[in-house]
Amino acid sequence: MDQSAGQPKHHITAQKDRIPFLQKAAYSIGSLVNQFQAAAIGSLVIVLNLGLGMNPALVGLIGAIPRLIDAFSDPIIGHSSDNTRTRWGRRKPWIFFGAILSGILFALMFHLYKGRTDNFYFWYFLIIQCFFVVSFACYSIPWIALGYEMTPDYHERTRLQGFSNFFAQIAWLVAPWFFALMNNKAMFTDIVQGARSIAIAVGVFIAVGGVLPAIFNKELFGKLAKPKKGEGNLVIIKNLLSSCAQSLKCRPFVKLIAVTFLIFNGFMLASAFTLYVIVYYVYGGDWGKGGTLLGWFGTASSVCTLLAISLTTWISTKIGKRKTFLIAMCLAILGYALKWVGYNPRYPYLLMIAVPFLAFHLGALFTMVPSMVADVCDLDELSCGKRREGMFSGIYWWIQKLGQAGASILAGVLLNVTGFNVALGAAQKTQTLFYMRLCDIGIPIVSTAVAIFIIMTFDISESRAYEIRAQVEKRREERRHEEIQVEEERRKQERRAQG
Repeated sequence: MDQSAGQPKHHITAQKDRIPFLQKAAYSIGSLVNQFQAAAIGSLVIVLNLGLGMNPALVGLIGAIPRLIDAFSDPIIGHSSDNTRTRWGRRKPWIFFGAILSGILFALMFHLYKGRTDNFYFWYFLIIQCFFVVSFACYSIPWIALGYEMTPDYHERTRLQGFSNFFAQIAWLVAPWFFALMNNKAMFTDIVQGARSIAIAVGVFIAVGGVLPAIFNKELFGKLAKPKKGEGNLVIIKNLLSSCAQSLKCRPFVKLIAVTFLIFNGFMLASAFTLYVIVYYVYGGDWGKGGTLLGWFGTASSVCTLLAISLTTWISTKIGKRKTFLIAMCLAILGYALKWVGYNPRYPYLLMIAVPFLAFHLGALFTMVPSMVADVCDLDELSCGKRREGMFSGIYWWIQKLGQAGASILAGVLLNVTGFNVALGAAQKTQTLFYMRLCDIGIPIVSTAVAIFIIMTFDISESRAYEIRAQVEKRREERRHEEIQVEEERRKQERRAQG
């Protein structure tokens, strides 16, 4: 923190700004729900190709279309959440009902059986997933917005996101084993039955775990005054578009969107190749051994990510968010370079050398960036006088999900371009195996390198964040004083009129 002489070098978080442990735990269960549905879909969706025989490009398309629908619903849900006023708060009703409906739809999504046509599988999965992603957005967008507003403190925001992200890694400890579990002949007749059963368990967890933040968390801005009523649907649409435009004019926010887009979607695009590389390059087509290595790789990654999250959270309180983020991304690039060496058919578990470095990739991204977005929300309030965490959450994930949709389509297309053919089994071409490794490793290295250059220009430092907070709180106090004066004047006029 930049301070003048005589002042303490580091800010000490006031007790009133600290979030109690139980509050953090309840919010973090919501984080686990948020990550678990993503991890579960990513692990289970492969049943469409390997269990039901669908074309990879068609599977990519089936994942992309719902993302497009979901993406465009996010700003609407975020804006609606900002303007919701109930006795339970702005966010809680959305979180509660969104979680329950999402759990039901997740279980239905994988309720598939063999013997149907590709056309049936395509439309069934597509329709259910479209409803699921919108219902889950009703949960996740208000939940994310709730995290932005739970504390006004620069460092406590990072601690909350670090604690939350730490919990979320449990999903990535469990989900990599789903394929090995689905493929377990002692438990299931085939991977299709395995996917059905696992999906039911995941759906129950989403519904039960997702309601906990709505029950136990407190909203800092849950009792704001009601917004002025508009005059019909056109006014509502106009206000929504105006709010979107105003958010996208905030340059620090746009930089955070771009950084997350590059890193997250680069990771998602590349990870579509990981299982194929392990099975066909490292193990020559052995799905049993490949699934086991993927499980251990995912488990080790999650354990290391837990440590990476804790370390980045601690370092951030010492040197600031931006510098911590830059260090973490450089370590991630090193991890991807080591992954190329680790893909070794003679020594399959050499792949583990990359894990400690790769752990900083998404671990640091989803610890640092949400905390930085919370700082941007204060800057936005200073500019427009409103708390719009829901809109920022909606736009942020709107852009990311558009990227996910593109990544889903591109992954299927690239897999076909590499020459991969599931019918060839272990007889994939050498050139195909090389291109799959190149996509798996090269894409995230390039996207992360570009993100590093962008985040170097992010200019909300710790000292700047506290300056913004001081100005925001001063303006709130001035507005409260003005409202009191207006109310007193109104009462005086009523008394004079009555007298």
